[in-house]
Amino acid sequence: MEMMQTNESLAEKVKKPRLMSLDALRGFDMFWILGGEALFGGLLILTGWTGWQWGDEQMHHSQWHGFQFYDLIFPLFIFLSGVALGLSPKRLDKLPMNERLPVYRHGIKRLFLLLLLGILYNHGWGAGVPADPEKVRYASVLGRIAFAWFFAALLVWHTSLRTQIVVALGILLGYGAVQLWLPFPGGQAGVLSPAESINAYVDSILLPGISYQGYTPDPEGILSTLPAIVNALAGVFVGHFIVKSHPKGEWAKVGLLAAAGGICLAVGWLLDVVIPVNKILWTSSFVLVTSGWSMILLAIFYALVDVLKWQRWAFFFVVIGTNAIIIYLASSLVDWKYIALSVFGGVVATLPATSQPLAAVISLLAVQWLVLYWMYRRNIFVKI
Repeated sequence: MEMMQTNESLAEKVKKPRLMSLDALRGFDMFWILGGEALFGGLLILTGWTGWQWGDEQMHHSQWHGFQFYDLIFPLFIFLSGVALGLSPKRLDKLPMNERLPVYRHGIKRLFLLLLLGILYNHGWGAGVPADPEKVRYASVLGRIAFAWFFAALLVWHTSLRTQIVVALGILLGYGAVQLWLPFPGGQAGVLSPAESINAYVDSILLPGISYQGYTPDPEGILSTLPAIVNALAGVFVGHFIVKSHPKGEWAKVGLLAAAGGICLAVGWLLDVVIPVNKILWTSSFVLVTSGWSMILLAIFYALVDVLKWQRWAFFFVVIGTNAIIIYLASSLVDWKYIALSVFGGVVATLPATSQPLAAVISLLAVQWLVLYWMYRRNIFVKI
């Protein structure tokens, strides 16, 4: 990890087109993790309006099959990492090795650093020091982001766009076939229950350490990491599309991007009858549904921020999006609730009881945003 002032890493010497909408949407995505998901519960207590209850329900993951808004946060982040790749795709396979090596080194360093930070986010060695390798959770959100980005980057660096599309389709079809039809010891092909799926079997023999809260399979397990590459590749394809001029102008891009998202959504839900939309298994239908929503959200943000230039409202999210990784880590390692209580607790306590839950959430978000704003104003951007 590096504190970046004005210099870019060797791997980023070719200046990337900067979309403010990309940072804004990344910040919007992270906003819910930082505490925004509790806003609906606070509003429900304050107003009593049952409509807020629906919003509050969307701020939780689906228990198994199905889809809720909170299920989108993780795949959207992977998708956006792919968009950044697609905005300035670099073919390395025809360059001399001395020109490739800095990019390879950066990619490998990013992969392993994210893996290590993922373990740190999980609070590292669960048994404390001396470390017990059997009590470590190795799978993580950052680990999946690392693998999805890394393998998407390898394809961008060494293959044509056509090949990347073929690979993405091959992964979706192949992964679906494995879940539906591949027999395995002690289980039955096509069974998509938690303990009896092929994902659980693969985790049981290949994933060391412990799983997330003892779940079977682990939500970031080994087999389900493979289709996450397609979320990143979907972002790559969108990045390719956005960076090129369109003969009918920017609004045509917005319309086509939204239409592509709608098609992905429709196909994903049509497949739901064959292979259910499931976040923990990261099924092929889940990839299509989340990629569809990711495209639609990017189309909205791109239209508002980069086409209409309505950028003042987006600044709040941009501040979060430009330091997304560091604030994500801090959400696990820093007791923000304690800090918010120390700063704003007295003010919150003076409010009516029905207002206090909402005020507490706002104060939690405020202290995190102010730290990020301080970093933003000083051009401190932590990149990996």
